[in-house]
Amino acid sequence: MDSDLTEPSAPLGGADAGVTHETTVAEKGSFSAARCSCGWFAPARRSRDRARKDADEHVG
Repeated sequence: MDSDLTEPSAPLGGADAGVTHETTVAEKGSFSAARCSCGWFAPARRSRDRARKDADEHVG
């Protein structure tokens, strides 16, 4: 089953000031991966919690 968990949008400071980042965590089989509307993505993880943490760290 595939599902997308959307995190709230948040602007980042520094070079990305003014860019809105909307992260999602997509599940495919037993793996989850975080992605962002800015083009960033994290490696697939077996742990949903770790994939969500990757997204949170990106938004920062």
